[in-house]
Amino acid sequence: MKKLFALVDCNNFYVSCERLFRPELRYKPVVVLSNNDGCIIARSNEAKALGIDMAAPYFKTRELIRRHQVRVFSSNYALYGDLSHRVMTILQEMEAQVEIYSIDEAFISLPTDTPFDLAGQAALIRARVFQDVGITVSIGIGSTKTLAKIASRRAKKEPGHQGVFAFPAGAAGDHLLGQVEVGDVWGIGRRSSEKLARHGIKSAWHLKEAEPEWIRSQLTVTGARTVMELNGISCIALDQAPGNRQSILSSRSFKKPVQELADLKEAVATYVAMAAVKLRSQNLSAGALQVFIATSRFDQRLPPYAKSSMHTLARPTAHTPTLIRLALAGLGTIYRQGLGYQKAGVMLTDLSPTGCGQAHLFSPPLLESRPLMTALDTVNKRWGRNTLHYGAEGLSKPWAMRQDFKSPAYTTSWQELPLVHCR
Repeated sequence: MKKLFALVDCNNFYVSCERLFRPELRYKPVVVLSNNDGCIIARSNEAKALGIDMAAPYFKTRELIRRHQVRVFSSNYALYGDLSHRVMTILQEMEAQVEIYSIDEAFISLPTDTPFDLAGQAALIRARVFQDVGITVSIGIGSTKTLAKIASRRAKKEPGHQGVFAFPAGAAGDHLLGQVEVGDVWGIGRRSSEKLARHGIKSAWHLKEAEPEWIRSQLTVTGARTVMELNGISCIALDQAPGNRQSILSSRSFKKPVQELADLKEAVATYVAMAAVKLRSQNLSAGALQVFIATSRFDQRLPPYAKSSMHTLARPTAHTPTLIRLALAGLGTIYRQGLGYQKAGVMLTDLSPTGCGQAHLFSPPLLESRPLMTALDTVNKRWGRNTLHYGAEGLSKPWAMRQDFKSPAYTTSWQELPLVHCR
């Protein structure tokens, strides 16, 4: 039975999440900023029409934003992550084969020989997601994941398709590929597109017609697979069970340089706690921990300083107090007094399934309590993040990153639930 792929893509996802609880912002220009309110990472269609560029530094666009009364939001990943989980849960309820590709995209594999039925099912998926979550999605359908990506872009940008577009076969498909720049093809990066352009390959159709062996010599086997995908030969299978993560990184830039060791300790302890929660949520343990700090690269008054410390554990663990203790010890060895640090973080590596790590013959037993960690995670999941936290993480956190325009955590914090007033 023939298989087709459908790519479900949440439209302007971060902006859509903010508008969900602020319906008066519909049809108004809206942008979302990156960590520390640095750059623009999401724009509504109205903001795009004003000429606001993706990844533009906020300070450079502030006057344009003020002049056109653009609504600005700091990134609110707790909200975005929760709404993404709701969307993906609906997809997994409706379809048997789903690959969560990113926070706002998922591939679906559907065995069918009837495009009309598939289009009808895609419309049902759009209606269900919008009804249950309030997020609008676009769905592109193709015989390969690469073609589904191209179709999804067409479904999103052309309202006449009502959010669903199936990649056409034959000459109509070639005509569509001729309108797609080669740099917009999934898997073709900037350097690859520049290399291809020098050889006259400037569109997806040119790439489709290229000799696979020549493409392999220029772009390795990955490029050759892309050519086959454009020709309707599926080479990228659906990944429903991605492998275990190799590392977990938790780091932030500070809103202003941090000099005091006490503040750095609070920040590092906070980042360790966040990483440990991710560890336990995936039933993993870490065999090594790296802590790092760095000054700003752009401060010309002092030479830049960046240092890290790695510690290997005798036995893998996901016990937060143990990881905090090791991270703070490592921080003490790399901290230099008198410097203003712009960033700090931790990385957990050598990950393995909990309970499967090899113990050392002479290592002392780890004094860790899994029931305590389970209780901590359960309380914070039920009552909101940081309901319970370690004293080492601090309270006021003056070092925290800048979030001057952050919306409430409407769905993940009891203290920030939206209020409804009845008259």
